[in-house]
Amino acid sequence: MRQFGYLSVLAGCLLAALWLEPILKVNVLRRGRRLILTILPVAAVFILWDLAAIAAGHWTFDPEQITGVHLPGGLPLDEVLFFLVVPLCAILGFEAVRAVLRRPAGDEKL
Repeated sequence: MRQFGYLSVLAGCLLAALWLEPILKVNVLRRGRRLILTILPVAAVFILWDLAAIAAGHWTFDPEQITGVHLPGGLPLDEVLFFLVVPLCAILGFEAVRAVLRRPAGDEKL
């Protein structure tokens, strides 16, 4: 069961943040294109960084705490999910605070 440690942390992050979408109506998930354009470039940079660190022998993952599914280059699927889940949770949190304080992000029509 320990091999799901990384995924359990990610699931906990999602559980802690996803309720903000329907309760505070932050509309993050409804703006899919915007969300993808926000998360994917950053995820790509960090995935490349991880791949370089793995190839250089500077970065490893505890095999007992990951699922064991590896993508090309030795990058665990769990790590790729981290680069998608954590930014999503951060954006949900940001948008929730913005919604509660009724503050524009700068791109909305007033």
